[in-house]
Parts: sequence; C-alpha cells; structure tokens
Amino acid sequence: MRNLVVNTLLPFILLFNCNSVFAFDFAPEVGDSAPNFHLEGFNKNIKSKKIWELNDFQGNWLVMYFYPKDFTAGCTLEAKGFSELKKDFSKYNAEIVGISADNNESHESFCSEKSINYTLLSDPEGIISDKYGSWIPPFSDRNTFLISPEGQISYRWISVLPINHAKEVLNVLKKKI
Repeated sequence: MRNLVVNTLLPFILLFNCNSVFAFDFAPEVGDSAPNFHLEGFNKNIKSKKIWELNDFQGNWLVMYFYPKDFTAGCTLEAKGFSELKKDFSKYNAEIVGISADNNESHESFCSEKSINYTLLSDPEGIISDKYGSWIPPFSDRNTFLISPEGQISYRWISVLPINHAKEVLNVLKKKI
C-alpha cells in the first residue's frame, strides 16, 4: 500500500512543486531591444520635465529598475543605494530610472524626504512594468535592466534583493564599458 501511495502521489508532488525547474519569467532577454515607454515622472533636478521616454536616454547607459512602493523599507534601501552611487554611474555615462505604480506626488515626496537624486517614473496601471516582465498587480516586481546606449538589454536582474544591489549593478556596468 505504501508503494502505491508513493508511486501515485510522487509524480503530482513533483509536477506541482518544481518552481525552479518550470519557472518562467516574461522579462526581455539580454540582446533584446528595450521596450519603449512614455510615462509621467519626477526628477528634482529637472522639475520642468513631466513625460519621459526611452529615447530621452539614447546615447547613455540606462539602469532601469522596477520596485514595489515608495517609502517601504526595501524600496528605500534600494533607492538610496542608487542615489549614493549616482556620481559613480555618471562617470560611466549611465542614467538611473526607478519605476513603480506610485503617482508623481508620491515620487516627489519620496525624492525630497529620502534625497533621491534621479528620475522616478509612474506606471500606475503596470503597462510598462508588464512589458518588462515586472508586474505583479498591483505592484511592480523588483527587477533591474541595464540598457545599452543603443537601446539593447545588456544585463538583467530578476527578483533582486535590495541590499547592495546598486553596487552589483555598478560592477556589471564597469565590466561592460
């Protein structure tokens, strides 16, 4: 009887519990063209600019990261990590953009209160987040893409941990240059 149970249940357990074997991500692959975007955003250094597109960063490396929510612990840690290294990214001709479902008012408060010194974009419906395989309604998943000056996905991080992530991205950028 025990063998019958094991032989019957084991295939079902393996079939439904093999996340790592059968896991899928829908993010663009390295070498793919980066999906375009047209989103409202906030940058405290360029207050007159309200709409941002991928073409705004043409000719520069672009670190584009998706994150769940302004003011949460992990998102603040990740955002501050990129802010602290912004000058280092600039040395390598790289811009930084964060994208979440939060609105511009939230982004403005977040930038002001947490000293975020780069562009944050609002994707409230998750349309662009979805194009980058980063939408888990009602939030963006924590994914990062390094986009080349020619608009190609050069590297990607899927479901990242926020601690030291900015340093990891900077180290990959240095190797790409």
